[in-house]
Amino acid sequence: MSAAVRTVAAPAVAARRGEALAGAVAAEWTRLVSIRTTWWTLLAGVLLMAATSAQLAIYAQNSNTSADPTDDRGIVTAGSVAIDALDLTQYAVLALGLLAITTEFTSGTIRSTLTATPSRGTVLAAKAVVTGAVTFAYGLLLGLIGVAVAVPVLGPWGRTPVAATVGDVLAVAAYLALVGVLALGLGAVLRSAVLTLIVLLAVLMIVPLSLQEPDITVLTRIADGFPGVAGRHFMTGDGDPYPAVVGLLVLAGWAAAALAAGRWALRRRDA
Repeated sequence: MSAAVRTVAAPAVAARRGEALAGAVAAEWTRLVSIRTTWWTLLAGVLLMAATSAQLAIYAQNSNTSADPTDDRGIVTAGSVAIDALDLTQYAVLALGLLAITTEFTSGTIRSTLTATPSRGTVLAAKAVVTGAVTFAYGLLLGLIGVAVAVPVLGPWGRTPVAATVGDVLAVAAYLALVGVLALGLGAVLRSAVLTLIVLLAVLMIVPLSLQEPDITVLTRIADGFPGVAGRHFMTGDGDPYPAVVGLLVLAGWAAAALAAGRWALRRRDA
């Protein structure tokens, strides 16, 4: 093939790939919103965020009004309460991400999906686009709910600075979008919702907590490289041991690695 022909053909190939991805994204969006599990999961996340934020706000208020001055937490921001509530709420978002692909393996509908879009990389990319967009928007909603619930409960012990609160809500949304994509990638590798959730629980919470020994610095530094810890550094703006933006990049790296592993697994295994 001559250089001139290749020059003409390249844009056409790119256009076809773009059309295939757009079609796959539309199909994935339709599938996601048409199943009841999605809506039950979204509802569960809303209820978890509201209940957990209220509980944490009550704890903060009680600590400030107790007779023991050592319990006094002082003024807290409503955004920080919403961030703390993610320790539990995030698992509804993780379920949304992993179910975006594991349900298709369980039901066998992945064969129909791959028949309609033979490129497995395109299928996974479409799922990542939809999962990331939905969980980001959902994260904005959850962040706002957490703040709205915390403000009246905290009363005089709470503050809601506009700029900081907006930043906290955006950080919550970014974190949830990335862990949602992380769950999707692991789901593509493991193909089991239960197994994927167990691995996510270990990676996000159990292993880092077991490593965070106050007297063993090297283990704490290892824990700082795990996605949940990095995400918390990002959301809280904690500069120790690295800036918040580094925490975001570490979390994004985990999500990208999970997607790469998922793409490899989809291409190597039969549906």
